[in-house]
Amino acid sequence: MGVDYYKILQVDKNAKDDDLKKAYRKLAMKWHPDKNPNNKKDAEAKFKQISEAYDVLSDPQKRAVYDQYGEEGLKGQVPPPDAGAGGGGASFFQSGDGPNMFRFNPRNADDIFAEFFGFSGGSGMRGGPRGFGGSMFGEDMFSSFGGGDGRPMSSAPRKAPPIEKKLPCSLEDLYKGATKRMKISREISDATGKTLPVEEILTIDIKPGWKKGTKITFPEKGNEQPNVIPSDLVFIIDEKPHSVFTRDGNDLIVTQKIPLAEALTGYTLHLTTLDGRNLTVPINTVIHPTYEEVIPREGMPLPKDPTKRGNLRIKFNIKFPTRLTPEQKSGIKNLLSA
Repeated sequence: MGVDYYKILQVDKNAKDDDLKKAYRKLAMKWHPDKNPNNKKDAEAKFKQISEAYDVLSDPQKRAVYDQYGEEGLKGQVPPPDAGAGGGGASFFQSGDGPNMFRFNPRNADDIFAEFFGFSGGSGMRGGPRGFGGSMFGEDMFSSFGGGDGRPMSSAPRKAPPIEKKLPCSLEDLYKGATKRMKISREISDATGKTLPVEEILTIDIKPGWKKGTKITFPEKGNEQPNVIPSDLVFIIDEKPHSVFTRDGNDLIVTQKIPLAEALTGYTLHLTTLDGRNLTVPINTVIHPTYEEVIPREGMPLPKDPTKRGNLRIKFNIKFPTRLTPEQKSGIKNLLSA
């Protein structure tokens, strides 16, 4: 197979993208030519080899060719494994070299280093001007990147701030639970660094009893940009007003308007619950202005245990008559003084 890129990066053949990035960061910091002034020539060769290994293994198409044909196949001209009529659209296919022939275009080592650490290492491999002068880019410059494992600190990719979006939910949704599908548009980067617009459908499972302010996070669903970790997308539950019920924690409150006569003589409340049941609540006691009828376990489900529920609390708005005739006044006096 010639050069073993997996061995160079010290990863196994099932290495994922994160494994490759971690390995590259560590080795690139260790073998950068300016980090090895007493052994610059060997370090330069090693640095270039590390960059080439990362370039191949981090690109699915190059990696597939390498896994099948080895380094010789990669650097010669062989058909890619998925060669077909539609294969010519990828950036690695050169139309002038015969039908669907694969050409290996290695990226510059300094470009890869700059992508990771935010500035050009300037190893001089281009033959052009260096990114930084030798005196600036010595041990002190490298020490600012952190510990001995080569993980960057000050120039590590920064995390973009979260994108927050309200998710309005009816009280019925929050009572019974619901599934909502949200369509989002975002930009992603392909293997060449080019950004492409994509649309995705995100599924949000709303659990019974969730409250206003509950957050659902989809990690790194923002736009992809160079040297930036995409934003998390955060949906925040918002509660739509309801025509009958208001919510107080895990309790539900209903305010019923009734005439004074029924407040004094008895009242039967008919109510449709949030899950569609018909509830009949007879009240035979005198209903005074601050009276509250409490029905246990007819409130909202508890988020931590939806088999348990809060209470339904019924409050009353008593409608007093605006005027009474002398006969009505006399009759009420006689009744109430009895």
